[in-house]
Amino acid sequence: MSEGPLKPASAADRAAEIGAAEADALGRAWWRRVPRVVTAPREVYTALRRTDDADIAARAEPVLAIAILAGMAAVLLTPAWGRIADDPTVDGLVIAVVTFIAGVFYGAAGYFVLGLALWVGAKAVGVEVPARIARQLLGFSALPVALSIAVLVPVIVLGFGGDWFRSGGDDDGTARHVVVALGLAFVAWSLALVAYGLRVTFRLPWQGVVGALSLGSVIVAGFTVLPLVL
Repeated sequence: MSEGPLKPASAADRAAEIGAAEADALGRAWWRRVPRVVTAPREVYTALRRTDDADIAARAEPVLAIAILAGMAAVLLTPAWGRIADDPTVDGLVIAVVTFIAGVFYGAAGYFVLGLALWVGAKAVGVEVPARIARQLLGFSALPVALSIAVLVPVIVLGFGGDWFRSGGDDDGTARHVVVALGLAFVAWSLALVAYGLRVTFRLPWQGVVGALSLGSVIVAGFTVLPLVL
């Protein structure tokens, strides 16, 4: 005996279950792609070409995690964190919590500001894509910066201890510059991935990639300088 048609409420529930299952599958697929940003980037950047809403939404969680870790790595190298423990009431736990909170804000700011600059740069060379995809390209490209925290934290803790977070100490001068240079090497790696992502995802020629990055850099410089002149 065949089943009759589903009632509207049951049909809606069934559709919601199917949609949730599909969204979960897409989310897992994008989490599996995260390490392939550094091992097989073409696969990831090709997948970013998809513009359906479900696939774009599925990328949100891995991009958020990458942005937060990248923000934390950036915070560790700022001059402000070189004196955060000058206050004797600040201990290691406080530093860890504040670094996480600052990483969230740094990561979010970088994601939206740098993503906007990348999108405008891409549009200027003739690419018509949603701004969200440009931001996600940037987000996945930031993976090396996010991974750098696994290198920077042991180097800082084992090499400098609490001195890294205080004025003076063993981290002054050349030693700090070496660690910062190490962090900048990961930034350069991410920048190379952004360029490759523009080439693959947006199918830009290398001249277009250079043009998009150049204009994006000018916009970022403008955001940096503007507060100083106002």
